Amino acid sequence: MSTIVRKLISTDNAAKPVAPYSQAVVADRTVYVSGCLGLDKDTIKLVPGGVEQQTEAALKNLVATLEAAGSGVDKVIKNTIYVKDLNDFGAVNEVYKKVFSKDFPARVCIQAARLPLDALVEIESIALTGDVETQE
Repeated sequence: MSTIVRKLISTDNAAKPVAPYSQAVVADRTVYVSGCLGLDKDTIKLVPGGVEQQTEAALKNLVATLEAAGSGVDKVIKNTIYVKDLNDFGAVNEVYKKVFSKDFPARVCIQAARLPLDALVEIESIALTGDVETQE
């Protein structure tokens, strides 16, 4: 039986975890990115402003983590978005589509009773590494 590599991903280009977990884990060619909050990577505090600013920061952290794992937004196959208030769905989508602008991954967006650090949004992702061909 062959060995599957489990690689722990850590990058200084994204906010560090606020609890005991890795920013991402690569298992074989699949990347599992932990939930990204709208944190400033230098202060590890939520960015000021509202849900739009936190979504921008969360996506920035997500992109940096994907890149550190040898992946990118074009290789994401599924995102899960948690929002404090589902009334922010439209505002989150406006920011989201600036990063995910075509060949959209599968996605779910749900309201959570409470997010870490009382964040307004958290985004986790599953992606691939290596050569990926998109078909319709």
